Amino acid sequence: MNNWTNKKIVKWENGKFETQDGAFVDEEPLSIRIQGAPYSVIMRTPGEELAHAAGFCLAEGIVDRRQDIASLAFCDGSDSNVVAVTLTKDRREKIGGRFDRREYVSQSSCGICGKHLVEELRQEISPVLKQTELDIGKCLERLENLNRIQPLRSKTRAAHAAAIFDGAYELLSVSEDVGRHNALDKAVGRLFLDEKLDRARFLVLSSRISYELVQKAARARIPAIFAVSRPTTLAVSLAEGLDIALASLTKKGGLFIYCGRHRLI
Repeated sequence: MNNWTNKKIVKWENGKFETQDGAFVDEEPLSIRIQGAPYSVIMRTPGEELAHAAGFCLAEGIVDRRQDIASLAFCDGSDSNVVAVTLTKDRREKIGGRFDRREYVSQSSCGICGKHLVEELRQEISPVLKQTELDIGKCLERLENLNRIQPLRSKTRAAHAAAIFDGAYELLSVSEDVGRHNALDKAVGRLFLDEKLDRARFLVLSSRISYELVQKAARARIPAIFAVSRPTTLAVSLAEGLDIALASLTKKGGLFIYCGRHRLI
């Protein structure tokens, strides 16, 4: 299934108009239902819906393990924009009131909605305790070569990517989406469903680092994030408290390191 659409566009260059084909990244709603009830509607690039829903549920704290999910399926065939998640009885009883979204910190791209501060986020998520040391040069190389594993961006110039690597600097999972949060949920969700998330050691992003992305990385127990653009103040503050290394590209091909220096050698 293509996740882009070709349309005719008009190009103006050197004083001349020219009609040509243009590729546009697709964007559609995905409804995630939990225990038979609507939970969230996300605008995303079609594809990897089941992995997306799983990664989203992990980030939200709805699940902690693959075994917490009793079933994960499309509501009406594989072309559906609705995914249904059913939890095991034990997990449903354990999380209880977390389905009251008025009381729970949402991880959606709309953010905290002004109700919670970074201290409350830290209370929801425990620090990443993996004793990880990473070769800074090898991590920089993966970041600089991210575009080589972004076919949708190459086609449309309008998609974000999240790539997850193991301790041997091998690619575990990569996903693209019009939304950077969605790309990360998909990449994490694929590993989560395959029960390989424990192998993740660092994350490479095509975007800036927002607090939501730090939060999602922490839920996935990923101890380091490397990104094309810089983090926000809130992202750095949250990452410091969760012992996550943050770094982004410099203009001259190096890295700015914002926290977690002890993880980089």
